[in-house]
Amino acid sequence: MTKRIGVFTGSRSEYGLLVPVMRAIDAHDALSLQVISGDPDPGNPEFSIAAHVPISRADETPASTPLAIGEGVVGLTKVFRDLDLEAVVIYGDRFEAFAAMIAATQQSLATAHIEGGDLTQGGTLDDVVRHAMSKLAHLHFPTNEAAAGRLRAMGEEPWRITTTGFPPIDLIEAGDYARPEEVADKLGIDPQKPLVLFTQHPISTAPEAAGVEIKACMAALHQLAENVQIILTHPNGDIGSDAIIAALEAFAKDRAGTVLRKTLGRHLYHGVLNVCGQGQGACVGNSSSGLKETPAFHCPTVDIGPRQTGRLRGENVLHVPCQTDKIKAAIDTCLFDTAFKDMLATAPNPYGKGNTGARIAEVLAATDLTAPSLIQKQTLL
Repeated sequence: MTKRIGVFTGSRSEYGLLVPVMRAIDAHDALSLQVISGDPDPGNPEFSIAAHVPISRADETPASTPLAIGEGVVGLTKVFRDLDLEAVVIYGDRFEAFAAMIAATQQSLATAHIEGGDLTQGGTLDDVVRHAMSKLAHLHFPTNEAAAGRLRAMGEEPWRITTTGFPPIDLIEAGDYARPEEVADKLGIDPQKPLVLFTQHPISTAPEAAGVEIKACMAALHQLAENVQIILTHPNGDIGSDAIIAALEAFAKDRAGTVLRKTLGRHLYHGVLNVCGQGQGACVGNSSSGLKETPAFHCPTVDIGPRQTGRLRGENVLHVPCQTDKIKAAIDTCLFDTAFKDMLATAPNPYGKGNTGARIAEVLAATDLTAPSLIQKQTLL
């Protein structure tokens, strides 16, 4: 009999990151894929959704996040039981994923955690949530060896840990992303002209600073706007995101050469990174994607502010404080410094070379997911 494997996805962006894992599970003879979505608006996903438990914050108050987690735990507990799963694959450190991890582990359902052991010391709650999820999880699929070392230092048993790399690298290595002509058609841009792809998220422990930070970023982009095309994407749903969205909408209003989208989707997003990596653009902001996905495209990147402090990064990333002049100078380097761009052509990718999905599927297929030795965790001291 095939093992029923749930894959939880809390948002469209997270869904895109998990596509290689879902494809590998779906293709494996010993596994049966069951997708569980926590996204309030999952759109038109590649795989059918076995269960939908919308998880979202009701407002911008601090209490909205734990309330959303609690509601998610209640809904997902019933769904995981009713689907009769043997394991759930859970990604990252978002509050939706935290709810899924609690719901699964507290009913002794095996969990596989992707991206445990990463470090983000930039004032967000990501680290504490991610590490808490790692201590609950039964199998670990870190994206890099440094993260695997941190899991071992946390007392996780080495046999539970398989360093697999970053899942989207599978898709990038396979060329599974929008071609430049498709990017141009869907976004109305000229792929031969300088391009900035911008995404800025609030810092969860200092949401009140989001308005000041986005103002500095928009001022830098304003100085570049006459000569550069700009693609803006919405932030995540954390507290402080409303101020960022308002600033993006004001900036994009009636401004030629600027495109604002709630989300690009994984296929188109990677297509834009590919255009940028061909020497025509830069990825700018404070999203983790700017560190994890850009190296595979040799895409110049500007990481703004403290949000990703401590995160593993490639030589393609320039870090600057959230100051207008520093942001503009770094973007200028990415767009117009020939020596910097030439260096990126051979810069290594610290997040692996692909085949992540297949490796995760093989571990799930080979592991007795109901064994007491798997479920009853030990901490090595």
